[in-house]
Amino acid sequence: MAWKSWRASRRRRKEEALERPRYGWIWKPVLALAGLYLLVSVGLGIWWSQPPAPFDVEQATLERRGEAAYLPGARGTVTVATLATSVATLREKPGGYLRNDIAPPGIWLDNMPSWELGVLASSRDLARALPRMAGGDNADLEVAREALMGDDRDWFHPSTEHRLELAVEALDRQLVALADVDEGFAPGRGLAAWLESLAARLDDLALRLAASVGSHEALIELAVDAESLPPRTPWYRVDDIFFEARGTGWALSQLLEGVQRDQADVLAEAGADAEWDRLLAELAITQRRLWSPVVLNGSGFGLFANHSLVMALHMTRARDLAVHLAERLAEPPPEELAAGEE
Repeated sequence: MAWKSWRASRRRRKEEALERPRYGWIWKPVLALAGLYLLVSVGLGIWWSQPPAPFDVEQATLERRGEAAYLPGARGTVTVATLATSVATLREKPGGYLRNDIAPPGIWLDNMPSWELGVLASSRDLARALPRMAGGDNADLEVAREALMGDDRDWFHPSTEHRLELAVEALDRQLVALADVDEGFAPGRGLAAWLESLAARLDDLALRLAASVGSHEALIELAVDAESLPPRTPWYRVDDIFFEARGTGWALSQLLEGVQRDQADVLAEAGADAEWDRLLAELAITQRRLWSPVVLNGSGFGLFANHSLVMALHMTRARDLAVHLAERLAEPPPEELAAGEE
């Protein structure tokens, strides 16, 4: 009887287990998948946070011109091709454009989105200046300018990626038009205005970087008036401004070199070659490798470096050079031009 009773109770337990299954085991694979997803996201985040290497403006121009590369390009060809490549890099780099991401790992990142903002802002400045450089109304350049002016965080259609693609396509169409030597940019036109906008952007970055320094002596070294500073930068935003400055330096290094190739005769005539090269060298320094895993805000000769202070110093020097170049390349007033033609 005891044997039969034991077998009957065992059978009932099995029936109850089948009727009311326990799901405690399912948490193990769920936790394993979550851990794997987190590991992959961290790996992708580290990879996507690496800025792309600078590109060769001449090679980029040849690649973008395609079959027309064997033909002599008009003035402005290298400038337009360099801008198109800079904008295309925002979409083609590892991870693509991250600033408008709404899912991990992109939404967790802040350094690369800030770097993208620096590149995009510099590209916008040149896109605004291109119609004047071209010497008149230009439909493709206007399309590129309007496409780059959109919200940099749009993720729904038309997304920022879509507008970046429209800008690149419009700039590529302009490259086709520049295959005709008679359609080139006017010599030196619009250079001074573009350099002034460039100087204003560098000045804004220098002030925001200096606002995180907090040392009066350091601000004196930068020739910064403490009263002109914006509100003190919160500690959690210091790295964002630093990487925005890095992105600005990356973009301007290429854009300035592209303009230099197109306007070499104008720069030589104005005696601005050496100063232009110094500006490029100053911006190149901003791209040196950051050995620390985080942006530090040390002071003086202390144990820790002050990355914001160093970057503010280079932004200030680049700003001053841009101001001097704008003054040297300033276009004469219209009445002086008319008098000269007479």
